Amino acid sequence: MNTTDIYEAEGRADDDLHEADIVEWYETRPVTVPAAVAAGSILTAFALGALTAVGVLFLTGRLDD
Repeated sequence: MNTTDIYEAEGRADDDLHEADIVEWYETRPVTVPAAVAAGSILTAFALGALTAVGVLFLTGRLDD
């Protein structure tokens, strides 16, 4: 059974296959993040940045200066 047979079984004509379907577009919802999650991600990013900076200073030998 091919696509044409399925459409004919549903009572659709061949012309219906070539017509465009109507698509409704909806406005996307804004992304909302709880305050606790936002604060946690900011603190985590700061901590990772600080650890990276200390690690780079340690590896280059400038931490003792």
